[in-house]
Amino acid sequence: MKTNIYLKLIIACIVGYSIISCEDFLEIEAPKDKVVREDVFNNEATTLSALAGIYNQLFLSEFSNGAEFSVTFLAGLSADNIKNISTTNFARMEFEQNEISPANSNNLFIWSSAYNMIYLANSFLEGLEESEALTDSFKTPLEGEGRFIRAFTYFYLVNLYGEIPLIVSTDYAENQSSTRNSQQEIYDQIIADLQISIEKLPEAYENGERTKANRYGAMALLSRVYLYLEDWEKAEQLSSQVISQSSTYELLEDFDEIFLANSKEAIWQISPIGQGGMVSHTNDGFLFLIDPLRSYFAKTKLNENLISIFGDIDIRLSKWVGFNESKNAFFASKYKIWNSMEFPIIEYSMVLRLAEQYLIRAEARAQQGNISGAVEDLNRIRTRAGIELEIDPDITKEELLDKIIEERRKELFSEWGHRWLDLKRTHRAQEVLGENPLWEATDVLYPIPAAERIKNPSLTQNPGY
Repeated sequence: MKTNIYLKLIIACIVGYSIISCEDFLEIEAPKDKVVREDVFNNEATTLSALAGIYNQLFLSEFSNGAEFSVTFLAGLSADNIKNISTTNFARMEFEQNEISPANSNNLFIWSSAYNMIYLANSFLEGLEESEALTDSFKTPLEGEGRFIRAFTYFYLVNLYGEIPLIVSTDYAENQSSTRNSQQEIYDQIIADLQISIEKLPEAYENGERTKANRYGAMALLSRVYLYLEDWEKAEQLSSQVISQSSTYELLEDFDEIFLANSKEAIWQISPIGQGGMVSHTNDGFLFLIDPLRSYFAKTKLNENLISIFGDIDIRLSKWVGFNESKNAFFASKYKIWNSMEFPIIEYSMVLRLAEQYLIRAEARAQQGNISGAVEDLNRIRTRAGIELEIDPDITKEELLDKIIEERRKELFSEWGHRWLDLKRTHRAQEVLGENPLWEATDVLYPIPAAERIKNPSLTQNPGY
């Protein structure tokens, strides 16, 4: 009975911070859960329950849950793949128009929920380190999971905001006045966390569930990190290691199976079970699908410019794109379930999948002058879609890279803001978005939320805001 009380307290103390979506953990009152935490980390069962609570929080946390305040939606609006159906929601329209105010509440949701997730990871890692009751063999993979979640969260923060505070502890006195660290310092921490995760995480998925990080999930994320840092050799090496695990991962030929729970294309997914068993659909499905009988719920549609780049024979156009007549709108249909309370859960929210690894390796190979290897990887994705790249023997590296970026747009649309991040990192944002009369070069970074700067005057603002 006493253990159950402690477990409820630790979940309340740790996860409770993330439920307060508008409150940055840098400004929360000094944690008072140290005694409770010591009791929880004296027991393997309660330690695992605390970790499960953190994974569940990924489905609830605004930045990661795939809903209307998520990176998937808001960063998607910032690029040229998706648009708002209604133009009266000014907070969302600011993302579409690339004119985000520092006072924008949706921008605050991303920032605060991401830092709350970092607080959870830091608290969990500290609990493991301080525990003398848990064995090293038990703690090792759990440390890998905690570091993976922290690295994953920092990846989005640094790419959306640039220089940000680097917080790796729960020390309130230290955190409340933190200044911004350089992007290189943030990336150094991400790389260090992922390298340790690769060392400590198991290869296999627990009970076949791909909702927990494993070694190849950490490799997949690190390969993306190196791609963004233009370390082409390391990006290729890591993506190759993931791709080589053919007994665990494969490109599925049936497009209706790719986004199912625990599909063989999935490297890491987030389960709707984090809602507490109340619903069994993904937030992505509820957001992007337009239900024919309830189209009044629809918030977003696909940009017709995106539809135009798919050829008629591209299977992705028929399998992943729908059309609603009442809204006169194309919509993403990668997920097939709009609303459900039926169990077992059929679809999980996809975070990392094998197709991205082929595209990472294609780009890394092209950058290193391996044109044939890049084309081979690109064709793995295109052939599955019913098309193939006809190779011009005189194709240049730059021409091939353009095709790879276009293929990323077609393959990864409506997933985790990939298009926005691709435009930024490849310096194409001005070219693609520059026709917007409100566009400025400084818009590639979101503003530091005004509410956070009021609470912490040490936070400086990004240029242009």
